[in-house]
Amino acid sequence: MLLGVQFRMVDSFVLNESTTRTLARFSETTTATNTTTLDSILLRVHPKPMKRVQPPRWLGLSMIAFGAVITLHAFAMPKEN
Repeated sequence: MLLGVQFRMVDSFVLNESTTRTLARFSETTTATNTTTLDSILLRVHPKPMKRVQPPRWLGLSMIAFGAVITLHAFAMPKEN
């Protein structure tokens, strides 16, 4: 439930450089690679590109609901001696 609350409170996540490169490798995009000399010069001056992830609004609600069901189920289970 707490993870769902966190997803509801946060608007977006900014991934670090290594995670952005890994995500680009899996999705086969060229956002994290530099192929030209101009790009390599600019990346020395400016920070490396980082991916911003915006989770959908319904994800937090579904996590809260799932956590509530699991918690209530745990309270309703009979205790064994």
